Amino acid sequence: MSQLPPNEQPFTSRPVEILENPYANANRDFHAQMRLFDEDLIKKYNRAGPRYTSYPTALEFVPIMDGKESEILQNRDEKVPLSLYFHIPFCRTLCYYCACNKIITKKNSNSGDYLDYLFQEIKHKRSLLKGNPIIEQVHFGGGTPTFLSDDELVQLWDFLHEQFTFSDKDTADFGIEIDPRELRPTTLETLRKAGFNRVSFGVQDLEEKVQIAVNRIQSEELIRNVMTESRRLGFRSINIDLIYGLPHQTVDTLANTVAKIIDIAPDRLSVFNYAHLPERFTPQKQIKDEHLPSPADKLTMLGNTILALNQAGYQYIGIDHFALPDDELAIAQREGKLHRNFQGYTTHGDCDLLGFGVSSISQIGQHFLQNDTVLSEYQAKIDNHQLPAVKHIAVKLTDALRRYVIMNLLCHDYVDFKDVNMRFSVDAVTYFIDEISELGQMQQDGLVDMDAKGIRVLPKGRLLGRNVAMVFDEYLNKKHQNRFSKVI
Repeated sequence: MSQLPPNEQPFTSRPVEILENPYANANRDFHAQMRLFDEDLIKKYNRAGPRYTSYPTALEFVPIMDGKESEILQNRDEKVPLSLYFHIPFCRTLCYYCACNKIITKKNSNSGDYLDYLFQEIKHKRSLLKGNPIIEQVHFGGGTPTFLSDDELVQLWDFLHEQFTFSDKDTADFGIEIDPRELRPTTLETLRKAGFNRVSFGVQDLEEKVQIAVNRIQSEELIRNVMTESRRLGFRSINIDLIYGLPHQTVDTLANTVAKIIDIAPDRLSVFNYAHLPERFTPQKQIKDEHLPSPADKLTMLGNTILALNQAGYQYIGIDHFALPDDELAIAQREGKLHRNFQGYTTHGDCDLLGFGVSSISQIGQHFLQNDTVLSEYQAKIDNHQLPAVKHIAVKLTDALRRYVIMNLLCHDYVDFKDVNMRFSVDAVTYFIDEISELGQMQQDGLVDMDAKGIRVLPKGRLLGRNVAMVFDEYLNKKHQNRFSKVI
């Protein structure tokens, strides 16, 4: 394989802008593309692989050297806007399917202590940043961010405004993940008055038997009420998370859940595949193998869900995300401006991402950094007036090239060779000759089409876009074949 020349342009965090966007004027609904759901092909290609919220993935991160995080923050390009992520790890109850970094506790005092550490981390990192960075995106994730009381949420929000300048653009994106069971009567109104304009509700399934099996019981009435209230308060975009493949879930029960969610009409939907990995995630040991749907039923669930969402007018964004055509994600995809980072699909790919809290990940220019994943260790670093990152990787020029290809495939279903050549001073066909050869079988199976101009993911290949992207991952087969969940 040829090597990149020494004059290759450095990697930037700008959004992808492909020269030929095959969907710029296309109607991308699934009604005209249901041939994409080919059960035999899905079975053939359904292997484990990354979700590519970064490339290289977090498995490539290595221990960080003393002083490196400070150096990265001090040398950040001050003209690049910021996206802020806050990880709130606390949950009052344990959902058995969950693989997130979380702490189960009912002690409200934990959140106050945690806020003190967040404030110290925010002040320390802000003191190292040059200029006056503009905040264009904020996301509170977890865990359960609304474990924080209403007053604590406002306290954190106000502190951020003291430290940073927030964008007043209509496109500014301020979102929070919410467990509907954890809402107080005033929480949604408090969030909206503070300035949050996006909410994401974890629903997973509306069938009571399934909810009992995963220890997450919440009524349909509750979900409808929080949706109604969110609409009344004027949140710009509302997402709902669903999971297929949960214990006691059947083709019919999931179809019933999906129909009810469509009737509720969220702007976005995430429909995740439950990956049963009890050897890695201890809570999943509470779920019995014999209660899980068969692989065949899971495929049927997925196919039916796709068809139902298509008929309801949702656009397939990629991997397991759907959005209404007038949602910003759908518009960005049609305009060739969609991006992926640790928050998933985003319209703010031009931002550096600054993470706060236990396990959070930052992306600053060419650098990825991750905070300690153990709360006590994270707190110890803050107590010692140290920055909390423990892992890091600097993106090599070859990584930048591969990342650009992977993200184009996952966001826009297309790689334009001329674009790659111009950006990276390579001959893409020559550089990726082995990968192009490996894609030959996918081309024969109708998943992709390739010619001298580039690579296009065809309708049948869209659900297997991660498989196409994996061909360009030079780390995957070398070290990490068994560290990821299956694509479908």
